[in-house]
Amino acid sequence: MTLLDTLVPTYVQMLGALSAWLAKAEAQRPDGGAEALLAARLAPDMFPLSTQVRFACVQAQEGVCRLRGDALPASVTALLDEGRNAAERPGSIADARARIAETLAVVAAAAADAPVIDPATPIAHALPQGMVFDLTAEQYARDWALPQFYFHIMTAYTILRAQGVELGKADYVAHMFAYLRPGTLPAQ
Repeated sequence: MTLLDTLVPTYVQMLGALSAWLAKAEAQRPDGGAEALLAARLAPDMFPLSTQVRFACVQAQEGVCRLRGDALPASVTALLDEGRNAAERPGSIADARARIAETLAVVAAAAADAPVIDPATPIAHALPQGMVFDLTAEQYARDWALPQFYFHIMTAYTILRAQGVELGKADYVAHMFAYLRPGTLPAQ
């Protein structure tokens, strides 16, 4: 198993789930009511839903690119800029789902010819504030890439739930139903 073997399925599953949650929000709030959700926040000092979606996409693209040793695509800068300004320009549900689809394409392309990565490969991860983390590829995947990705995914899920979108645990772990042993799903 490579580090990308761990990240790619996680990104694909959870970004697919995020897109499905947004589709559910749209179905539950017709006539544009779902668009207002994109400006919703959990707390005044947190980014809105539209930013959480964009930053989840950033984390997925950045994760696969850094582990491959590739330069970050221009889409990462665009998503970061959009995300930082999302309170003023949240976009639409269609825009959010398009960003997810674009990210899934980047992730799929990165996985198509994924190199074997030595887990001890050094990765210097610089943040915009000037902080730099010196990590191995394994530490980067485990301690940064996955936790940051899940933070934004879970925050998006929580915002939607807090705003009354009918989502449940089955929506969060929809990918697990592929592994369900036949005959073990409880009757409703």
